[in-house]
Amino acid sequence: MPTYAYTCTACGHSFDIQQSFSDDALTVCPECSGRLRKIFSTVGVTFKGSGFYRTDSRSGSKSSVPASPSKSSGGSSSAPAAS
Repeated sequence: MPTYAYTCTACGHSFDIQQSFSDDALTVCPECSGRLRKIFSTVGVTFKGSGFYRTDSRSGSKSSVPASPSKSSGGSSSAPAAS
């Protein structure tokens, strides 16, 4: 079950509580019966490194982008012909 943080807007009382996803958010402060505000913070999980993409777990040959073919001049030259 996730833990949610609440703060009372009237008295400033702060607390954390475990609630199910299906539970309604709390609205009344247990200390003064004031209005509660849910506190949102950054997520505590960060995915870094390999292993998080579909292709990271595959072993074997790796596909590579082929180099683009060089453009040939087609036999014509821009240099003047020798006489």
